[in-house]
Amino acid sequence: MSLPLSLPVLSIREYLSMERQSDFRHEFLDGFVYAMAGESVAHGTICFNLAGIIHAQLIGTPCRGFSPNMKVRAGEKIGASEKGLYAYPDLMVVCGEPLFLDEQTDVLLNPTVIVEVLSPSTEKYDRGEKFERYSTHVETLQDYVLVSQDRPLVEVRRRQPDGAWARSELSGLEATLSLPSINCKVALADLYSRINFTGE
Repeated sequence: MSLPLSLPVLSIREYLSMERQSDFRHEFLDGFVYAMAGESVAHGTICFNLAGIIHAQLIGTPCRGFSPNMKVRAGEKIGASEKGLYAYPDLMVVCGEPLFLDEQTDVLLNPTVIVEVLSPSTEKYDRGEKFERYSTHVETLQDYVLVSQDRPLVEVRRRQPDGAWARSELSGLEATLSLPSINCKVALADLYSRINFTGE
């Protein structure tokens, strides 16, 4: 995230109309539009590794993944309120039939898993405000995964049967991330393949 693209508060319809004609990605938060920053080599490598690992395990299942070019909505319906979040997660998985905001099929409504690869400029937002929006407004969400790019560390926030969220951490290249909601496992050694951590 960067500073807002424009100071005037936009409606959701105005944002979607602008975004669908833009060559660059922007996120929407309660009327403000934020340009998406470029990614580091580590960020891009981790995202590519994860997509490949997850894709191979989803073949033949009712679940499918979506790239960072797919938006997710976490907020009210258009017209109900101009508050809400429209974001581009680094990876999403939906199980069953994907549900979209409209016929443009560029805003997903029912992800099962959302993954964000943390960056210095977005880490606080991803851990705080963004998680609050996802956990409150995306009822299908079962796992929210935060992946560090400067060390082998993954945080998982998992929805419990009572609706509460449990938090756990995995550290070290010998650890394995388990995502029972989509029946996938990710070895951190594979997730961080080709990543050289500082000091190594």
